[in-house]
Amino acid sequence: MSSNFNLTREQFDNVMVPNYAPSKVIPVRGEGSRVWDQEGKEFIDFAGGIAVNCLGHAHPALVNALKTQGEKLWHLANVMTNEPALELATRLTDSTFAEKVYFANSGAEANEAALKLARRYALEKHGEDKDQIIAFERAFHGRTFFTVSVGGQAAYSDGFGPKPQAITHLPFNDIEALEKEISDKTCAIMLEPLQGEGGIIDADPEFLAAVRRLADKHNALVIFDEVQTGVGRTGELFAYMSTEIVPDILTSAKALGGGFPIAAMLTTTEIAKHLKIGTHGSTYGGNPLACAIGNAVLETVNNKATLDGVKQREQMFRDGLEQINAKYDVFSEVRGKGLLIGGVLNSKYEGRAKEFLVAAMEEGVMSLVAGANVVRFTPSLVIPEADIVEGLARYERAIAKVVAG
Repeated sequence: MSSNFNLTREQFDNVMVPNYAPSKVIPVRGEGSRVWDQEGKEFIDFAGGIAVNCLGHAHPALVNALKTQGEKLWHLANVMTNEPALELATRLTDSTFAEKVYFANSGAEANEAALKLARRYALEKHGEDKDQIIAFERAFHGRTFFTVSVGGQAAYSDGFGPKPQAITHLPFNDIEALEKEISDKTCAIMLEPLQGEGGIIDADPEFLAAVRRLADKHNALVIFDEVQTGVGRTGELFAYMSTEIVPDILTSAKALGGGFPIAAMLTTTEIAKHLKIGTHGSTYGGNPLACAIGNAVLETVNNKATLDGVKQREQMFRDGLEQINAKYDVFSEVRGKGLLIGGVLNSKYEGRAKEFLVAAMEEGVMSLVAGANVVRFTPSLVIPEADIVEGLARYERAIAKVVAG
């Protein structure tokens, strides 16, 4: 279909709210881990739409699910259920600790539901004084006012008026601080098992054990935000599966739809019963089109070959980045898990992560940052090994340019 509009980057400034500042590049087509822009320039995608495109672009299984369901049902109000939603909820409960699922459209909405459920559960089980939510510095949980207030970056929630109350932020991985703060007024502890936006910071096993122990002691719930880490990103279906603890509530989005908007909150029957009819809802949550695609994603990702492949690809990235670093000395550390990888810039390049991102785009590779000091990679879980090799070669050229000034 042709357009009469002049669809350039300048048109963004004419018609879009200026809360984003996209690059000049406008991609128009993708296949696997390769993307082409309006000018026909090819890019290797190490960004994956920020850990969303878990099977790359135009994956046949997802395209087929979209086409097949698109000829059946697109949307139903939640006064009825639908087969794709029931199938996806069953897949999720069969594959995790969870017994009940709530569907939404985005990670923020799934986290909003989790936080509201935790507050309602505490109110009905223990009384109105039990309302404190403990979260962690540098965390990111979404952009609704509740979730951005729980997220540990005040700059994102400042300037919008009075914030939701009874939220406490502590240093991540600090057991002593948690022991001092938690009390019988605490209703929930919310955390990412591997902080994404905060800099690719893994939770220490001892810290997670303390979270679970202290939550149990004070009758608080543990909420795992797996919006970025879930659906195979770390080499497990969900990151909690490689830890010694199990959360009470888990949220998923991003990769769950492989690029199609969908999210889920997972929990137990005992906790779920406190979201009674009318306490919460979502117009598009459980949309049959989204759920059909989610089923195709889970069927493709949740198997040993795919998950083992994530770990193999992680090693390729680590080895490649270490080899680059041996030449150019830009990273103090390469960290992360699976295909959520961060290169921490050393003191010589502190604060310059965005420069590496821009240089990489010029060399034909899409990447990310996680704050000013960490470059981030979240490619497709099934990215071909040849694309990893070529993408890292391009990224090395980008690093060489930044180093040369």
